[in-house]
Amino acid sequence: MKTIPETSRSTKRSKKSLKILLVVPRYNLTNKIDYNYTFPLGLGYISSTVKNAGYDVSVLNLNHNNGTIAEIMKTELDKQDYDIIGTGHTGMGYSVIKKTTEFAREHKSKPKVIIGGAVITPDPETMFGALKPDYAVVSEGEKTVLDLLECIENNGDPKDVKGIVYRNESGKISITPPREPIEDIDAIPAPDFEGLGFKEFLDHQYTNRYYYNNQFDYPRTYPMLCSRSCTFQCTFCYHAIGTKYRERTMANITEELEHAVTAYKINMVNLYDDLFSYKKERVYEFCNLIENLREKVGWVIKWTCQLAVITVDKEMLNRMKESGCDIISYGFESYSPEVLKSMRKPITPQQIDSAFKSTVEAKMSVQANFIFGDPAETKETAKQTLDYWKNNCEGQVSLLFIQPYPGSAIHKLCLEKGLIKDKLHYVENDMNRTVIFNMTNNMTDKELIELNEEMQKLRMQYGKFVIPKHVKRIDGQTDEARYEVNVQCPFCKDDLVFKNFYLQNELMYLSYIICRNCNMRFNVLSPLMKLSKDIYFLPLIEKYYRQVTKILWKNIE
Repeated sequence: MKTIPETSRSTKRSKKSLKILLVVPRYNLTNKIDYNYTFPLGLGYISSTVKNAGYDVSVLNLNHNNGTIAEIMKTELDKQDYDIIGTGHTGMGYSVIKKTTEFAREHKSKPKVIIGGAVITPDPETMFGALKPDYAVVSEGEKTVLDLLECIENNGDPKDVKGIVYRNESGKISITPPREPIEDIDAIPAPDFEGLGFKEFLDHQYTNRYYYNNQFDYPRTYPMLCSRSCTFQCTFCYHAIGTKYRERTMANITEELEHAVTAYKINMVNLYDDLFSYKKERVYEFCNLIENLREKVGWVIKWTCQLAVITVDKEMLNRMKESGCDIISYGFESYSPEVLKSMRKPITPQQIDSAFKSTVEAKMSVQANFIFGDPAETKETAKQTLDYWKNNCEGQVSLLFIQPYPGSAIHKLCLEKGLIKDKLHYVENDMNRTVIFNMTNNMTDKELIELNEEMQKLRMQYGKFVIPKHVKRIDGQTDEARYEVNVQCPFCKDDLVFKNFYLQNELMYLSYIICRNCNMRFNVLSPLMKLSKDIYFLPLIEKYYRQVTKILWKNIE
């Protein structure tokens, strides 16, 4: 992924006639500016690719503007005419993408709309029909977008463009043959974060906005991919860019990171790779890269990544810690061999235990989930996982129910069983809610409801909840409320001071934090929230979750 020279990042070229507006979708549910979102790598790659091809590209980041989606877009589209509006999202962002495309279609300038990403790729025909763009890009988008833009510019036939969805002359939805994965991902330009408002995004990061920010009072986190795709076929997962694993060269990765520290003064690198530890030698190479970069720039740079438990050993973890890695994400999923096998997860409970304990021993924070409700789940397998969690995890691993994301094997199973009766209704209404689907072979609805109640109780019982010793408002920096928070770690008893803490409400707040000494995760909360949790929440939690779950089940039936 070749770095775009700074001059070309800021200078528009007019080799092509099309004027393009890329819209970064809104990630919150309000109409106010909010920087608490995951920066969109996909659109960054599309922006750099299209710019490098000579197109005139502008970007509208909805998260960085006040007002409704319609108001923000009207202001932008009234300024000048665009030929193309491009956007994309995960399946969770269906409603936002729908509002964006609806307004674009209704605007007097009549731009053509192109949608990409996981919102469209798992079920192109259904989503295309619902969202009604002019074109949709399926799977990996860089080459496809360039071919599509050339087709539009030259009035070509869309059927000749691989990997897209469109309406043919008869008005029917047409899907062209899939595009082959990009083999040389070094050839893809580095993501154009400049145009997407990345500096503004960095300037509004807080100690407690994301779990990986806790290591710095003023975090500046750079999102990055060192490889693409995942070869595993876990039943609950779906890979929108395919399953063919491809990796960048270390020289190419170094080039991008050197630009990032120069342009953005970053101090944290967040690797999005599904299979970062696919080859152990690359992990060690990256450790060396970070250390060399840190020495070169003269300030601390930390990093975080995802690891597969089958590749973990103490030597590698210690080397990662030495190089500045403080947080590791794992996909544990279950402590039952039967459930792991059903999930097509090629790991064992023993490997989970070893990875967890070795990571904690190396003083690195663990981010992981145990997910319940797989078809092979029983009362006994659930108990097996919960018992391990209670006896070993100290609140460091999340307890969740499995969610059938479109394109995944369990989503197809839910369709076959009639648990999801309408694919579009599910995306529109249930994906953003805590809906539990009983896809198990041997558990009753009542047993799943009871399991849900037990999980909620355990979260409260085993999670660490700490009231700060001192909270002080820091005035004059931004319109948002920043605080200095002093708190004692409940694990190592170290006194911690966080100088850039975000609190929306001084009286009622609850926030995850990670100790900077032992890297264990715990909750910081206000005295009033603690009182509410102890006196009010726990006694009512069983009744509440029973009522909620029953209601949700009715909606599924």
